[in-house]
Amino acid sequence: MKWQSKKAVSIRIDIISAVPQVLMSPINESIIKRAQQKQLAEIVVHDLRSFTHDKHKIIDQPPYGGGAGMILKPEPIFECIEWLKSERTYDEVIYVTADGERFDQKMANQFSLKKNVIILCGHYKGIDERVRQELITKEISIGDYVLTGGELAAMVIADAVVRLIPGVISDGESALTDSFQDGLLDSPYYTRPPEFRGMKVPDVLLSGDHKEVAKWKEEQRKKKTAERRKDLLK
Repeated sequence: MKWQSKKAVSIRIDIISAVPQVLMSPINESIIKRAQQKQLAEIVVHDLRSFTHDKHKIIDQPPYGGGAGMILKPEPIFECIEWLKSERTYDEVIYVTADGERFDQKMANQFSLKKNVIILCGHYKGIDERVRQELITKEISIGDYVLTGGELAAMVIADAVVRLIPGVISDGESALTDSFQDGLLDSPYYTRPPEFRGMKVPDVLLSGDHKEVAKWKEEQRKKKTAERRKDLLK
């Protein structure tokens, strides 16, 4: 599925999946949906089975050498990616896999500057190694755990990238002050009412002194980062 664009979008993301229906809800809701409606981003999902040529649309086979699980075959993946590349030039061909490089905010920032990106979702036990050797330019993991497939990881990457594109979020400063943008976690937030069940908003936030508020927020960011993510301070 895709949103039709009448003008050049800031980024196009093609997601290749063995179970494309998993991706339908995330790309049609919230920020991702609005980004496509504004024609700032375009997300196109491709069903890997559409690139098979047998009546059963088989995309997996047992691994050579034995072992548990099934492996995605190289033929439909090669055919899909080669077809996409015949249509446009891609900056990255990403494979989401548990043994890839850890995804972080810095990487999201870098990808938000790209024009065309392919994300290949793994499934079953993995994909044929020849795909990784010949087609993939970047292998990414969203954490040290294993998911049923790469679809959720692909949407994590797409969401983190698309929200950084200017104009996607109405308040552009919001994305720039997120956790990890400058190596620190974000500060605490409060809103109305000023007192709730005996818990009060810090006086400095009610003072109207922007300089002191900024100082307080910076102190809180450093404190939270030191308590929760000391590794970031290194």
